[in-house]
Amino acid sequence: MPERLSAVIITRDAAATLPACLESVRFADEILIVDSGSRDGTRAVAERHGARFLPQDWLGYGKQKQFAVERAAHDWVLCLDADERVSPELAHRIQEALRAPKFLAYDMPRCNRFMGRWLRHGEGYPDPNLRLFHRRHAHWSDDAIHEHVITIEPVERLNGDLLHESESTLADYLDKQNRYTTLQAQRMHAQGRRVGAARLVLSPLGRFIKFYFLRRGFLDGAPGLVHIGIGCFNSFMKYAKLMQLARIDKTKN
Repeated sequence: MPERLSAVIITRDAAATLPACLESVRFADEILIVDSGSRDGTRAVAERHGARFLPQDWLGYGKQKQFAVERAAHDWVLCLDADERVSPELAHRIQEALRAPKFLAYDMPRCNRFMGRWLRHGEGYPDPNLRLFHRRHAHWSDDAIHEHVITIEPVERLNGDLLHESESTLADYLDKQNRYTTLQAQRMHAQGRRVGAARLVLSPLGRFIKFYFLRRGFLDGAPGLVHIGIGCFNSFMKYAKLMQLARIDKTKN
């Protein structure tokens, strides 16, 4: 008998993207949504699709996802964001794996849609993500941003893409990246990390060479160039914000 599966999704004001996500995981035995204060129709969408809806104040990305995992009905969990959906091939591979699991953790390639194009190179693909696991053998990190699943078990790769609608508009995407770089800088500052001017230049330059040329991001056309360009700017701004925090500290002392 296949292992029973909980699809676990964290949401906030996700009514626009949630229906496609929920439709893609109808094969799961349970769908659990942990919501951090939606004011749109997220709850109504969840209930129409038969999902269990659980309100929870925001804890940070890692802690919020772990909170959801711990409240799932089943030990096997598939963790998604509301702007992601499981492709038919990946759904088949997940069900196939759970008929007789040989591993306790599985990752999968994530394909990102950006400026209307599914990116297949550069930073946009394969972007492997560990999302399917047995919760007694893996857990989410406590990171407030760039959270990841921690396990000491071997990880198997599933074929089939996890599809990610990475932004509704370019302006929204840039707003999100600005928040992310601020959180990254604050975390590095709290860890006592410091940065010099050379890192401001070399980090984005190295990132561009790696993803645009070595990982062939140029094959994704203008959307690929813009995606990598924003990633390089993020590297610059993350370290610039870290430098600013260090200078603020000096003025206080």
